[in-house]
Amino acid sequence: MNKSILSMTLIYVTYGEMGSAKNVFFILVLTIYLASVIASGTVMLLIYLDTSLHKPMYIFLFSLIVNGIIGSTAVWPKIMNILLTDNNTVSYVECLMQVFLIASYGACNYTMLTVMAYDRFVFIFKPLHYHTVMNPYRVKQLVLIGTLIPVMVILAQICLTSRLSLCRHTIQRAFCDNVSVLDLSCDNDNFRVVCNVFAICAIFSFSVLPMFLVILSYLKIILIILKMSTDARRKTFATCSPHLIIFIFFSFASLFSTIYNRVNPDVSVREKIIRPFFLATNYILIPPFIQPVVYGLKSKDIRRSFHKYRKRAILGF
Repeated sequence: MNKSILSMTLIYVTYGEMGSAKNVFFILVLTIYLASVIASGTVMLLIYLDTSLHKPMYIFLFSLIVNGIIGSTAVWPKIMNILLTDNNTVSYVECLMQVFLIASYGACNYTMLTVMAYDRFVFIFKPLHYHTVMNPYRVKQLVLIGTLIPVMVILAQICLTSRLSLCRHTIQRAFCDNVSVLDLSCDNDNFRVVCNVFAICAIFSFSVLPMFLVILSYLKIILIILKMSTDARRKTFATCSPHLIIFIFFSFASLFSTIYNRVNPDVSVREKIIRPFFLATNYILIPPFIQPVVYGLKSKDIRRSFHKYRKRAILGF
């Protein structure tokens, strides 16, 4: 990447077409972003302080929530600044950094959801050996592998993308992603094909494959649940339902994102405003908010811990 590209300034054209709708989007984004940060911070603090929550499932949840905060913070402060100041420009380096953080967020979310599915699978199928299999060393390994491998692959993708020759400087989406940067490259650039193939392989490895593994594990879990008594079935489902809700919602959001980015149809001005924000809200804004809220509402351990610390705060001890 030469110095001229490094110093290039890109322009988001979407925001110039929004008009008075900017105020509505700003209030919506600010409200949900702050709510997600508060909810995430609360659950993370409970997991950190309460030793009874120092279990594999909640350690994986802690990692998932941290990843969600990184993903949403990579996008929404910048968008809110644009909506507030009307400065709809971004440097190419900042754009690449945003692409890296957003792609890492998506990939790490899927790998961590897969790790959490594995944790539930072992808990249900090998309850007597659960603590042996999911020992502290194994938990650390799974967190590191589930984070470092996707991050390194995405970093390689960014290195490839940064070598593209750019012929345009206007971004048609609400934020920088890999597809929007590829759209800036010269049409006759053969290296663009290499970047596209690498990106598709990364999507398969960190979206399609994890999705398949999670679905497969839950099919096996459902088969064994059907053989249980009513009470055992209810308890087993209760341990899996928070993860399953988050997985289903994130899968639908990411699937919509992938289809939208790859198909990229010609749309009207009004649709150019609505679609990018609908896409961004579902994929980047809502999942980081839902993750701590769902576990906070569905997990008895987290609810019990919350009430315990709230009581201590009220009574002053």
